[in-house]
Amino acid sequence: MGPALADARRYGVLLLVPLICGAGAADDGRFYAGSYSFSDELGGFRITDISGTGSTADPIILKEELSSASPVTLTIRAARPLRPYGEAGDYANGFMHLRLVVHNGSGQGWVEFEFELQEQLGKPSDFGDGLSFNQRKLSDEGLQSDSFTDYHRDYEPYDRLLFRNGHVDPKSFATFGFFITDFTPDPIFYLQQDPRIPYS
Repeated sequence: MGPALADARRYGVLLLVPLICGAGAADDGRFYAGSYSFSDELGGFRITDISGTGSTADPIILKEELSSASPVTLTIRAARPLRPYGEAGDYANGFMHLRLVVHNGSGQGWVEFEFELQEQLGKPSDFGDGLSFNQRKLSDEGLQSDSFTDYHRDYEPYDRLLFRNGHVDPKSFATFGFFITDFTPDPIFYLQQDPRIPYS
């Protein structure tokens, strides 16, 4: 072991490596970026890469591949201590700029794409839990897609964001960006992703 590695272990710096570097999965199968970890453990898709810290200037960029047109759920966990309004990077403070780069591996074209936040798995988030797509501000900070020209927000009784007026061909990529806020941060929450195909 070199001196630098010995010093890093002595001062606990190695614990920060997955949070800073991102990229591949850690030993626990999770992908780390900023103060959070991300997992495809619930199935139906796979994470392929991650980077960023979650700030406005350096959003977390999560790359993934969906193998079907069925809804899938991303598991997000705090990888640092929880502290509302704490210093980003030191704490999971409930504020995250997230950009998803989604590969359509389903073999079917998508004509809409919906996201739903959940504080409890399978139960849509509501106003009272503090988790939302930047619900307390009227601005569309960080809200974007390169494949859809319009979106609709549904805050009550759910926290849903539907991108529409566009399409994603099979084997193509779509990028989505939004700002997630949680004023009462939880150690774990979920992001359901639902690609929509044309009605026959």
